[in-house]
Amino acid sequence: MSGRGPGFVVLYRWRLHPGREEAFIEAWSRITAHYLEKGSLGSRLHRGSDGLFYGYAQWPSDAARQQAFAEAGDPADAEQMRSAVAERFPEIRLESVSDYLVLPGAGETG
Repeated sequence: MSGRGPGFVVLYRWRLHPGREEAFIEAWSRITAHYLEKGSLGSRLHRGSDGLFYGYAQWPSDAARQQAFAEAGDPADAEQMRSAVAERFPEIRLESVSDYLVLPGAGETG
C-alpha cells in the first residue's frame, strides 16, 4: 500500500434542480468516461446528506487535466449537466499528501 496517491485531485460541488438528478448523473457519467480516455485517473460522484452532489476527479497533474480539457467531449453532455445544476460552487484543488484508500476489487485475481 502506498502512502501517496494521485498527484492532483479536484473536488466539485453542485446543488441540482429537483427532478434533474438522473439527467445530471447520466451526463456526468458520459463526461467522466470521455476524460478517462484523455488521461484522467478516475472520478467519483456522491450525494451528500446536505442535498449537494459532490464529485472528485483524480489526475496525474494539473497539466494533464488542462490538456484533457482542451479536447472537450460532446457539448450536448455538458449542456445536459449544466441545465440540471441550480448552483455550482467553486472547485477545490487538492494535492495528495497521504493516501490509504482501498478500491473494491483492487488486487483480486480470478
